[in-house]
Amino acid sequence: MVTRSVVTGWGAYLPEKIVTNDDLAKIIDTSDEWIIERTGIRQRHVAADGENTSDLGYNAALQAMERAGVSRDDIDFIVLGTATPDQTFPSTATRIQERLGANGACAFDVAAACSGFVYALTMADNFLRLGQGKKALVIGAETFSRILDWEDRTTCVLFGDGAGAVVLESEENPGTSDDRGILSTHLHSDGRQHDLLYADGGPSSTQTAGVVKMVGREVFRHAVGRLSEVVEEALECNNLSADDVDWLVPHQANKRILDSTAKKLRLPPEKMVVTVDRHANTSAASIPLALNEAASDGRIKRGDLVLMEAMGAGFTWASAALRW
Repeated sequence: MVTRSVVTGWGAYLPEKIVTNDDLAKIIDTSDEWIIERTGIRQRHVAADGENTSDLGYNAALQAMERAGVSRDDIDFIVLGTATPDQTFPSTATRIQERLGANGACAFDVAAACSGFVYALTMADNFLRLGQGKKALVIGAETFSRILDWEDRTTCVLFGDGAGAVVLESEENPGTSDDRGILSTHLHSDGRQHDLLYADGGPSSTQTAGVVKMVGREVFRHAVGRLSEVVEEALECNNLSADDVDWLVPHQANKRILDSTAKKLRLPPEKMVVTVDRHANTSAASIPLALNEAASDGRIKRGDLVLMEAMGAGFTWASAALRW
C-alpha cells in the first residue's frame, strides 16, 4: 500500500469587475478581433481597489474547505502559489491562514510564476506522502493587474486576477495507476531563459514591484515544446498513454498555445478544459480555476484521469497526473 494525496474539495473566486476587450480598446490601440485572434481571450476579471491576493485566496480556500467538509482545525499545511503577494513578507499564505483561523497549520508561499499551483501541489503532496500531516490546502491566487503596464498592449491584454484552491487528504491505496489521488508530479526550471518573461522590479534591485516584460514569440515557442514534453513525462512515469487521459487541465496562457500543445500530444480538443476566453491568464490561479469549473459542472468525474501542465517565468514548467 502507498499513501496518495486525494482531492476532496475544490473552490474558486473571481473578482466582480470584468474588463472586456472592448473596454481595453478604449484605452490602448487594440481591438476585440485582434486580441481574440492572437490569444482567444474575450474578457478578464480585475480585482477591486483594496482587494488583495489574500482576499481572493481566502474566498477560494473557504469554498474548497466547505466542499471537502473539513474544518480549520483539520488543516495541516497551507501552500500558496503566487507571483503577486500582498507584501514582500510575511507570506500571503499566513494572511489566509489568519483569516481562516487555521492556526495549527504550517503556511508558506511558493514562487514559480504560472507554474506556481503545480509546484505548490507537489510540495503539499510530498508532505502528505511522508506522513507529516493528513490534510493540506493548496491555493493559486493572483492579482496580476497590479503588475501590468496598461499602456503595453502586448502584455496588458493577456492577464487577469483570480484564485482557485483544492483540499488534499492522504489515503492508502494499492499503488497502481488506478489509485485515486496524485499519481506523480514533475517539476523543471531553466534560469537561462530569465529575460524572456519577467517583472522588471524587486525589493533588492529597484525597490519596486515592477511590471511584466515578455518576448512573446520566444515564450510561445518554448511553451509548446516544454508543455508537451512534461505531459509525456507524466504519462510515461505511470505507464499510461494519451488515450488514457480523460481531461487535460492546462495553464490558461493563450488559446493558440493550448491548441498547439493538444495537437502535439494528439489529444482531441474536447478533452481539454478551456477557460482562457473568460479568465485570461491568471498565472498560478489558472489551473485551479479551470479545475474548479470542470469539477463543479460535472465534466470531471470520480475515477477520471486528469493531467495538469503549466509553464511560467523562470522558466519553470511542471505537470501532475491525478486520478479524481
